[in-house]
Amino acid sequence: MKLLEATNISHHFDYQLFKDVSLSLDEKRSVAIIGKSGSGKSTLLNIFSTLLEPDSGEVRLFEKDVKHMKHSELVKIKRKELGIVFQSHYLFKGFTAYENLEVASLLSGEAIDGELLEKLEIGECMEQKVTELSGGQQQRVSIARVLTKKPRIIFADEPTGNLDKETAQTVMELFFEYIRRHDAGMVLVTHDEELAYRCEEVYRLEEKQLIRVE
Repeated sequence: MKLLEATNISHHFDYQLFKDVSLSLDEKRSVAIIGKSGSGKSTLLNIFSTLLEPDSGEVRLFEKDVKHMKHSELVKIKRKELGIVFQSHYLFKGFTAYENLEVASLLSGEAIDGELLEKLEIGECMEQKVTELSGGQQQRVSIARVLTKKPRIIFADEPTGNLDKETAQTVMELFFEYIRRHDAGMVLVTHDEELAYRCEEVYRLEEKQLIRVE
């Protein structure tokens, strides 16, 4: 099953970021997008994850055109089927780490996985307020929040940017294991080319085009 199909996506702000970009994602597959800062990688990820509408082109999720979905259907898909790891964590800062996970659990109907918390080494900070956590801890809480939903697609924007190398490797192993076990897929945006080449497919966004790297 095609989890994501994006066809001829174009977008601009004050200038054109990219034009006629296409990409597809199958179950149990991971795709990485690399490129210079300012090339539009994060914007493209936001379009794929339906946070932003393209100027032109089509995005299909689970073989359905997003433009033709009812609002209620798209909201349901976002809550349950899409997991987004942002560069800025967007945690609820007045909440504890555990309460942030509870929100994801309530919206998706999935239980919080204690084993996941231990693998991410955040079990002991669950009762701390987000503002009391380090940047690396916040990143791991945001990753746990995404995986708690058990999404079909993970959209990850520099998910290891605030992590040391060993922790980053642990996190990526969790992602790769997750998509294999749950027939899911992942679109990863990263500056780390070593990390990118662990994915099945790698694309470079440059000169307004998305180019497959062999």
